[in-house]
Amino acid sequence: MMASLVPLKDKKLMEVKLGELPSWILMRNFTPSGIVGAFQRGYDRYYNKYINVRKGSISGITMVLAAYVVFSYCISYKELIQEVGW
Repeated sequence: MMASLVPLKDKKLMEVKLGELPSWILMRNFTPSGIVGAFQRGYDRYYNKYINVRKGSISGITMVLAAYVVFSYCISYKELIQEVGW
């Protein structure tokens, strides 16, 4: 079998083998600008996959709303439990 021609630094997370994972993580950019860039790439990927499509569907917006509901529930969990009286 041929060895991978893609350098470890340029591999995506799903392409990294378990033994390469620690060195791959150490190659990531953990500066504030690197973290902002990672979030921006993630947002762009999400937007282009679920929102900005020709044959649009409601799945992208539904996922955002579901995440908001779960997040709101986690934030107000303490108050909800006190209201029920558990």
